[in-house]
Amino acid sequence: MKNLLILLSLLSISVITNAQDLSSMQWFNAPDKWDVKGNTLKMFVTPQTDYWRKTHYGFTVDDGPFYYANRGGEFEVSVKITGAYKTRFDQMGLMLRVDEKHWIKTGIEYVDGVYNFSAVVTNGHSSWSVIALKEKPKSIWIKAIKKRDAVEILYSLDGKNYQMSNLAYLPDHKPVMVGMMAASPDGSGFDATFEDFKITHLPDERRLEWLENNKE
Repeated sequence: MKNLLILLSLLSISVITNAQDLSSMQWFNAPDKWDVKGNTLKMFVTPQTDYWRKTHYGFTVDDGPFYYANRGGEFEVSVKITGAYKTRFDQMGLMLRVDEKHWIKTGIEYVDGVYNFSAVVTNGHSSWSVIALKEKPKSIWIKAIKKRDAVEILYSLDGKNYQMSNLAYLPDHKPVMVGMMAASPDGSGFDATFEDFKITHLPDERRLEWLENNKE
């Protein structure tokens, strides 16, 4: 009986951490060319697309391809990205979106021949931060960890060692669209590949605190 309970527990953990089926996700602004095989999404990014809201440039756009699942509560999301960037501002990565006024996009953004790890955090208005990478890695890995009203953003050049780039605000107690985003604001599109996309449920920290403080 004990062994059975252990097996059921392990199966439950496996379902929680590996249950994301790419074929069950949905599009916001689907590109003309895309394909899902197993845990890999490939797309040709729609030309002249972007996500931005007002700040500095004075325009609002909301038309980049975004393949997502709906999540509530706290979670960690990760993905490996590989892009054939060609034109200034070509970009791809993760997106967490509550609505058109509250979202985060983060990943590689190609600017003047440099690969930048970029994050745009939008709460009414967009703010943009970049970390210029010394090299042009074939792929990078991204993680975003949502807890309470914050998202911790991390990146890795080898899939093992991660560096935090941002701690950003995102409204709490709201369902979130979580997934893979790309855009080509100034160009004619490019090939983008997303691999090993995974969403892992995290127990709610406040509930755990309540349970700890209210033990029988």
